[in-house]
Amino acid sequence: MLTRLKGGHVVDPANGRDAAGDVFVEDGVVVDAPQAGREADETIDCTGLVVMAGAIDIHSHIAGGHVNTARLLLPEWHWAFSSRPGETALSKVGWTTEETGLRYAEMGFTTVVEPAMAPSSALHAHLELADTPIIDKATLVVLGNDDLLMSMIREGESADAIADYVAWTVSSSRALGVKCINAGGSAAFKENVRQFDFDDVVPDYGVSSRQIVKTLQTAVRDLGIPHPLHVHCNNLGVPGASSDSIAATIKAAEGDPLHLAHIQFYGYGTEGKRRFSSRGRELAELVNATSEITVDIGQVMFGQTVTISSDELRQFAGSKQASPKKSIIFDHEANGGGVVPMDYRRKSFYNALQWAIGLELFLLIEDPSRVFFTTDHPNGAPFTTYPDIFALLMDRGVRAKWLDALPKSVVKMTSLPEIEREYTLTEIATMTRAAPARLLGTPDRGHLGAGAVADIAVYRPGEDKAAMFGKAAYVLKDGDLVVRDGTVVRHRFGRALTLRPEPDKAMKTRLDRYFDDRYGLSSRWFEVPDGALGREDPFKVVPCRA
Repeated sequence: MLTRLKGGHVVDPANGRDAAGDVFVEDGVVVDAPQAGREADETIDCTGLVVMAGAIDIHSHIAGGHVNTARLLLPEWHWAFSSRPGETALSKVGWTTEETGLRYAEMGFTTVVEPAMAPSSALHAHLELADTPIIDKATLVVLGNDDLLMSMIREGESADAIADYVAWTVSSSRALGVKCINAGGSAAFKENVRQFDFDDVVPDYGVSSRQIVKTLQTAVRDLGIPHPLHVHCNNLGVPGASSDSIAATIKAAEGDPLHLAHIQFYGYGTEGKRRFSSRGRELAELVNATSEITVDIGQVMFGQTVTISSDELRQFAGSKQASPKKSIIFDHEANGGGVVPMDYRRKSFYNALQWAIGLELFLLIEDPSRVFFTTDHPNGAPFTTYPDIFALLMDRGVRAKWLDALPKSVVKMTSLPEIEREYTLTEIATMTRAAPARLLGTPDRGHLGAGAVADIAVYRPGEDKAAMFGKAAYVLKDGDLVVRDGTVVRHRFGRALTLRPEPDKAMKTRLDRYFDDRYGLSSRWFEVPDGALGREDPFKVVPCRA
């Protein structure tokens, strides 16, 4: 069936389109305009509307052990949501797999990446993602605190051997890339270390955080994994130390791509009487000057949420600020983790400055293809706050109103009132469509050229950008109309995007011995098989670069 989206304002920076025109869809993909004489079987009138590719979220914690631990820690949110949807903190979080898929789709998002999947719980994460409707999903598998990797580095094993181990981990867990979280920090935490810098050494292993990051960066590059190593830097949230750590990590890229996660949490200085200040401008300047670096923001927004992270060390430190006053810190081989509820308050000097720092970074990083739209859901805020963030980026007047509601002491500490930049529709489409597709190595999405998957979001433009991006007029997923007027009208399920790099067979034999020695299990128990998800064709393999 041929579908015509007629007469909309097509914003497709990947193909240089920013004008009124048509988009044609057939058999789930975008196609060129048909030859004269062929009429569309279905026409969707988009006159006066904005047409973009479906949005892509590269960093959102939507599945896996940490997410489920948060559900266990906060059952009152779940019960309250069941009886009073829309009236509880939970209604803003998107708590269940069902809610997650529906709410993303309503906003025009069609692909979401879970960025912190432990190799040992990969099957659980994929089962949960398979139960998330409409959107396509992907995962990043976590390495960098595991015994085998640190032992291999300590023993001076070859780059090829380490690349084989990374290849096996990515392939067996069905991941789309590799994440490194406070490299060596969780391992050091087990030895009672409470602050771990980029050049500190993990006790018993004798390897530094820098060595771990550089080793994984090399392996990801050599394997042709499209997405650069995704790094959660040391000292998250520590004033002074956080900005020093991210600066050291950026300088360590040395010309090879690195992606740095939720950098808002690393923009903290120690100036002022409260010993807490913004270093957003300095960090933005460093990113602007280092072309091999890409970043996502981790924007803080006001209200109740819950922080979940595999950074066991920093979550333990942050548990003192839990609101409500309960938390879970857990430890196991490789990264442990923590779940800490957080209520970001507009009248709090610290929370309000965090909010301002995130926006400073969004607005001062010049290239929208190198900065990505995230709240580190749910850590900085639930993804359901995205419409308000779009409005803050696109409308200086909206920012001014929010600033007026903040403590005056915060306004004095931020450069935000002086920043005049307002994102354009093309910049929004670049940041949330074209650039994420390129970063992930998925050229079949993020644009509206012929051959792209027909993931399309259509919006009603207006002065109120939050209303515009909060409820899409239409959303097509693989050519199927799934959202009309901000409401899901058809349920369907997407697939998981994965890589399948091939490790040397000798590594598989070695890992069988290793897992049998450590766990009394074969390595196959840690692999995600095709038939485990109970759906036909649940995975789509993305090729590695040659």
